[in-house]
Amino acid sequence: MPGAILSIQSHVVYGHVGNSAALFALQRLGREVLPIHTVQFSCHAGYPGWRGRAFEATLIDDCVAGLQAVGALANCAALLTGYIGKVEIGEAALRALDALRGASANAIYACDPVIGDVGKGVYTAPGVAEFFRERALPRADIATPNAFELGWLTGAEARDVPSAKAAIAALRARGPKIVLVTSLRLDDTPADAIDMVVGDDSGFWRLRTPRFPVDVNGAGDLLSALFLAHVLTSRLAPHALASAASSVYAVVAATAARGQRELALIAAQDEIVNPRRLFAPEPL
Repeated sequence: MPGAILSIQSHVVYGHVGNSAALFALQRLGREVLPIHTVQFSCHAGYPGWRGRAFEATLIDDCVAGLQAVGALANCAALLTGYIGKVEIGEAALRALDALRGASANAIYACDPVIGDVGKGVYTAPGVAEFFRERALPRADIATPNAFELGWLTGAEARDVPSAKAAIAALRARGPKIVLVTSLRLDDTPADAIDMVVGDDSGFWRLRTPRFPVDVNGAGDLLSALFLAHVLTSRLAPHALASAASSVYAVVAATAARGQRELALIAAQDEIVNPRRLFAPEPL
């Protein structure tokens, strides 16, 4: 399994969030994926009547030990983490990172610090946000926070281009070499658009796409997975942003056209590989 991705995040039976979004999308790009679920829920927890539970950290450890036993970690290129449910799961994910880097020294860690969102605030369990800030992100190579999470992690609100660049630089100073911020509404962002900004050692780039007036589950999880895959392929942050964002835009467009909340991931799967509309980032 050359270039496999170990993906430790949530799983839902209905819909496409967490591993339920990342697994299929990464496979469509030709990546082997080793999915370990942090939770199993019936559906996104935003639905009334959802059921399920978070798994124990020992289950994560057992799965990783089993992967070590068969030599699977030696063929992994990266670890991807998203929603973790509770701090103990996060610590298990970091132990998985240690095991992965012990078997594959050049493996990178992409951390999607799922903490909260604008209008909702912090919605994770107590201690999870602090875990991301103090334990996970200092060890990450890639971080993909949304605008709210960037502000929470750095204490700096991204209101315009200079403040967005400063906040990204502040987060990069904590450890991640590449920081991609999603769902940005800057002072020059049109009302019918949404911005993403990525920063690394070579600079900053902004990519803007039209904004759909729908509340879609899992778009951020999909973007993080695709961005990681394209970074592994190209090693260029702006190219990875262009490819990932173009695919996510197409999937969300198909979702909006159907008037649904869950990603039209299967119906729009060809857009994951070859998005028909390409968006190009601009240097800032």
